[in-house]
Amino acid sequence: MKILILGSGGREHALAWKLKQSAKLTALFVAPGNAGTELIAKNIPISVNDFDAIKDFVLSREIEMVVVGPEDPLVNGVHDFFLEDGQLNKIPVIGPQKAAATLEGSKEFAKEFMMRHKIPTAQYQSFTKANLEKGCYFLEQLKPPYVLKADGLAAGKGVVILSDLEEAKKELKAMLLDKKFGDASATVVIEEFLDGIELSVFVLTDGENYKILPTAKDYKRIGEGDTGLNTGGMGAISPVPFADKAFMHKIEERIVKPTVEGLKTDNLPYKGFIFIGLIKVGDDPKVIEYNVRMGDPETEVVVPRVKNDLVEVLQAVANQTLNEIDLQIDERSATTVMTVSGGYPGTYEKEKEITGIDAIEDAIVFHAGTKLVDGKVRTNGGRVMAITSYGKDFKEALKTSYKNVAKLSFEGMNYRKDIGFDL
Repeated sequence: MKILILGSGGREHALAWKLKQSAKLTALFVAPGNAGTELIAKNIPISVNDFDAIKDFVLSREIEMVVVGPEDPLVNGVHDFFLEDGQLNKIPVIGPQKAAATLEGSKEFAKEFMMRHKIPTAQYQSFTKANLEKGCYFLEQLKPPYVLKADGLAAGKGVVILSDLEEAKKELKAMLLDKKFGDASATVVIEEFLDGIELSVFVLTDGENYKILPTAKDYKRIGEGDTGLNTGGMGAISPVPFADKAFMHKIEERIVKPTVEGLKTDNLPYKGFIFIGLIKVGDDPKVIEYNVRMGDPETEVVVPRVKNDLVEVLQAVANQTLNEIDLQIDERSATTVMTVSGGYPGTYEKEKEITGIDAIEDAIVFHAGTKLVDGKVRTNGGRVMAITSYGKDFKEALKTSYKNVAKLSFEGMNYRKDIGFDL
């Protein structure tokens, strides 16, 4: 089977790494890819949102499946583009159609979906610049800390949590009036703060059936002890130790089943991954957000624990026979530590040469923001490289990840040394 993956990050490298292991795979392409995917697949210099160029490539290379990594092309309707084209509509796309992708594309839409289907989440209200004063009044009614979320896509950085009421009002004005997050913050969702510990649950659905993938926990803040600015993710562990059988049963009954059923009820066709960002409040799970694809860097710990042939699993998604798959999960823990460019998530420089990759042992290197220049691997993004290891528990796995991260070097390299500190 000839497969095209759309995307260029650590998530896409992890998916490529796993698909590459399948005996069913005959050719693998990644658009645009990175230095890591270049080693195991063929990189194609096409933007994930250039649907016409994607069409030309898919037809010329007789691609038989498209796996969509990031949220952007899904929210922009790449799946619908295929379905509406007579030459493409028989080629399966792994990822939801545009209407269903709004679950990630709009925080307000996701909240309304949860309310409609009685899925536990924080209480909220939405505001635009037209009712800014009402937004300020709503903040006054809440107890601190205050949670403000840009309604649209903001690359994982559109959520602000503040303890001071006046600061929260100032932030609301910056988001609505000064377009702090561009069009993404034309609407802002303000919600009650939920106090608890977070985790991510990943579901794969064919629109009828579903499988729950391993749980993971990622670390979004740049600084140790979860301080500083939000990033795209500084590391992750899987499974989450506190997500025992009883807790997972609550998640499945109260959240996963109503989500999959809700998508059907609302006529939102969905074939692909659902990322459910959860928080454990007391002994109960509540939904923070939905993403309509795998998370990053969670993919780098979830996918390595799936024992099945991934091509076979994704074919079952396409054929709506996911119920026939017996999902096999590695009992070991997996951890990943992300190395990032100096200055990230603020301004940072690219094109720094990375050394030490060849010295890494007993761990998997997943490239994120990298590119090959004259045979040398150089930095090409804020998050550069994730080092994934297995262990009997997350502590053992982290020791191996950190031992290997120490072998890597590039100018300005930074990483968090406390992944898993709160467990």
